Amino acid sequence: MTLIEKINHDIKEAMRSKNQLRLDTLRMLKSKILAVDARAGLPDSEVVKLFKTYFSNLQDALDQAQTLNRPEAAQKLKSELDIVQEYLPKAPSQEETKKIVLQAIADSGAKTKKDLGLVMKSIMKINNTVDGKLARDLASQLLPD
Repeated sequence: MTLIEKINHDIKEAMRSKNQLRLDTLRMLKSKILAVDARAGLPDSEVVKLFKTYFSNLQDALDQAQTLNRPEAAQKLKSELDIVQEYLPKAPSQEETKKIVLQAIADSGAKTKKDLGLVMKSIMKINNTVDGKLARDLASQLLPD
């Protein structure tokens, strides 16, 4: 079952269970797909890229809601993030990410923080499900100035 088929199935289930937040979130995910390809014929890898972008946009909105002290909006965004997370590949843990970063530093031959771009490119070749912010923070900690 492709991701698009799974979303269509889950939309029907959300309608049956009258779960409005889940239904709205799933419809938003489907609209992201249809905005790029009206026939919904994208491969799963492209769909995952769209969902990652949407996930990071939701995280930014959550950060803003928390900064502006809006707990109701923050709670809704957390729920949406949980739903979107179901359709994203499982990200490696912090320890696994650290191992990937160390391997990427060795592979890219990076010597200083100026080589951070090379390290990040190498990280994404090794495992593109890594949390980019976490990987960047770990790489900048491990590389000397």
